[in-house]
Amino acid sequence: MKPINDDTYFWQNTLVRLRAVTADDWESYYDNRFDTPAYRLENYLVELPPTEVEARAFTERYKEFTEGAGHIIFFIIENLQGENVGVVNLNSVDERNGTFSIGMQIDRDHRGKGYGTAAMRLVLRYAFFERRLHKYNGSVLEGNIPSATMLKKVGCREEGRRRQTVYTDGRYWDEILYGLTYDEFAAQA
Repeated sequence: MKPINDDTYFWQNTLVRLRAVTADDWESYYDNRFDTPAYRLENYLVELPPTEVEARAFTERYKEFTEGAGHIIFFIIENLQGENVGVVNLNSVDERNGTFSIGMQIDRDHRGKGYGTAAMRLVLRYAFFERRLHKYNGSVLEGNIPSATMLKKVGCREEGRRRQTVYTDGRYWDEILYGLTYDEFAAQA
């Protein structure tokens, strides 16, 4: 096979490349399920212990952008050396109103290197400039400083707070709401 020239490839920037989930990604997904603090901040809960069967089922459901996967598009985030550094997804797409959300988890060994921000920008560019969506809606659990910082880096504005709406780790937490419109993103793109 001829080497691929990916200099102008849509799904990459100076730090990361996004690709489809493959069946081989189950081990990374399984490993990340043992990072309880990160999983709690991402999904606002603690899930039951992970199993290999569940991890394989996840990759089977979302591999190769399977149409039966529902309205969630999962991508594996790779650094430019081809190393799997996390996962990002486009979800909650409302075509009528033009709104959407994005979910992400960066593997613990790769946090703080800008991979999440870089991947977020790629998915935002796809949602705004290719899907014609108008508004990103996101949220973070209070105390999730890294995710809040990343959202601000990509131009999101804090839009409000749902007080004591998430119960986890023995108490109620606030959910901080963020948003970004097409015009705000286009002005910085």
